[in-house]
Amino acid sequence: MALETAAEPLAAQPRRGVLLILSSPSGAGKSTLTRALLDTDDQITLSISATTRAKRPSEADGVHYRFLKQRDFDVMRDAGELLEFAEVHGNCYGTPKEPVEQALRDGRDVLFDIDWQGTRQVREAMPEDVVTVFILPPSVPELKARLERRAENTPEDIRRRLRNAAIEIERGSNYEYSVVNDDFERCLNEVRAILQAERLKRWRQPSLDAKAARLIQELSAD
Repeated sequence: MALETAAEPLAAQPRRGVLLILSSPSGAGKSTLTRALLDTDDQITLSISATTRAKRPSEADGVHYRFLKQRDFDVMRDAGELLEFAEVHGNCYGTPKEPVEQALRDGRDVLFDIDWQGTRQVREAMPEDVVTVFILPPSVPELKARLERRAENTPEDIRRRLRNAAIEIERGSNYEYSVVNDDFERCLNEVRAILQAERLKRWRQPSLDAKAARLIQELSAD
């Protein structure tokens, strides 16, 4: 009877959410993978980053990013309201802390589309919750071609992103998982498999302790 009493509070606990971080050089397909994962998995939500960069014509404020003036971004950063922040390609990016912490408590997964600098900060702040995946492009020519197909990227912007790609790929060696985006469906399925395996880790499922206690009690009664 003691086992049943101890197990009941555990059974009511939700699964601890996963912080899934996807990073890649610009043009490797990370944003497309992010959208596909969100469209096909209702257990995960996107962490909406704040940024000081200009909004692209295809983007909506509060959906893709929270677009802020530099002074407003600085206020959030200085108040400790950002889980991570970084300067990338001359613009500031950061993740508001409270929505992420609340999602984990509620048993929801949170998807991050951030660079290696932000990943390092999130891992330091919440090491047990983070799962990191680095997306590699199939080749340099393909990476360049993908950047050139973006109407919003200027020639100088493309050159800057290609220069940064080597640094970003080198930092990718610190990630737990790496996948190559040479076939989109296969790459997406590999990311899904990683997420599912992480969800099933025992420590993220406190209700399993309650189930195990009930099984032991039933077996011991025989």
